[in-house]
Amino acid sequence: MEYTHNNIEDILGFTTWDDKKKLDELLRIDCKMYTNLGSDSTKKEVADVKAISKKIYKVIQKINPQMGKTFLSCFD
Repeated sequence: MEYTHNNIEDILGFTTWDDKKKLDELLRIDCKMYTNLGSDSTKKEVADVKAISKKIYKVIQKINPQMGKTFLSCFD
């Protein structure tokens, strides 16, 4: 199954996944969103991706506080 930004909170709750697998999947979702943006993307599309990305980083912070804090501090 391929997970999307709609599954962010679900991934956090997966008890059969270890933290590394959760982080890998969250970062894969984040990467895929940015990869799908292009020079023809609207400002709204870019803003939506950034907002979802920020949510992902906040979930990452629940799993690994230092990593999440680092991502959020670098967020523009």
